[in-house]
Amino acid sequence: MKRFIKKKYRLLVFSIEVSIFIVVLFLAYNAVSFPSKKTTFYLKDSNISTLIHTLNEKGYHTYAVDAFILQLMPKVKKGWYQLEAKKQGRFQFLHTLHTYHVPSINIKIYAGETTQQLIARLANDMKLNPKILLAYYKKKSNYKEANIFSGYYNLPRHADENTTITILFDASNKILENFQANFCHTKIPKKDMKIFLTVASIIQKESNAIHEMPLIASVIYNRLLKGMKLQMDGTLNYGKYSHTIVTPERIKNDTSTYNTYKYKGIPPHPLSTVSIEALQAAYHPAQTDYLFFMLDKNGSHNFSKTYKEHLVNIRAFRAKDNKKKANNTSKSLKLSL
Repeated sequence: MKRFIKKKYRLLVFSIEVSIFIVVLFLAYNAVSFPSKKTTFYLKDSNISTLIHTLNEKGYHTYAVDAFILQLMPKVKKGWYQLEAKKQGRFQFLHTLHTYHVPSINIKIYAGETTQQLIARLANDMKLNPKILLAYYKKKSNYKEANIFSGYYNLPRHADENTTITILFDASNKILENFQANFCHTKIPKKDMKIFLTVASIIQKESNAIHEMPLIASVIYNRLLKGMKLQMDGTLNYGKYSHTIVTPERIKNDTSTYNTYKYKGIPPHPLSTVSIEALQAAYHPAQTDYLFFMLDKNGSHNFSKTYKEHLVNIRAFRAKDNKKKANNTSKSLKLSL
């Protein structure tokens, strides 16, 4: 009997010791807190492995046991998370992680926008201060224009100015990295990238049709190789003139180096935001002998190798334009009668 009681007592003591060890282990685990800092990150899916990888990237060092603990916690969803700068236990941090999920908004960056236009619209859409937004933009910029690619970007709806610009630049830099890895197979120096972005911005100003972009690129490079002036209206659509119709008077009076009717070479800076397709065309133009292009009656472009062919295209466009104006005048007269 005494032997049985003694055995039972030892079992009880062992159970208590194991329980105490587990509690101590839990307290020790919980004491290893995550850093207290404000962080925003995007979770591309709801897998625990993705969450662990993202936390590590953001400076929240995890351990193998964290993955096990997360399986017992409320599941996190795909999307944006904004973590508060507050100190809390490791267990509490993981348990409340799902509560930091925030609503998002899709923002479109348009090809052809200048920095000022982009910032003004972004500030309006995101309800942010345009001056602070511009300050953060300039801080991260590599070039006067074309730092952010056109396209749709998903942002946390209540992100501040710094977070908003950081997300846009990080996403654009990723696009550029993928372009260089998959399209160029080598990293392009910053000064050379500026040239490609400048050419891309000229292409973007001349046409939004993706299939025409490599052809326009070929005209640009062919004229440069022959020492010809580019003589392209699009180069005069810079800064405050970005959406201004280029007139003969403007060509005559604009003395800036953006005026490719007066100066050889490309403009000193990119003209605007560009699409990745325009950059691809600038880097890999079509192999042609084209030196000219002109709008046709359908809004596309006719390309030609000689000035004689170019004159035919000009006459065809003007004839179409004059006919259109005459028809509009006739309609106006009928309405006034």
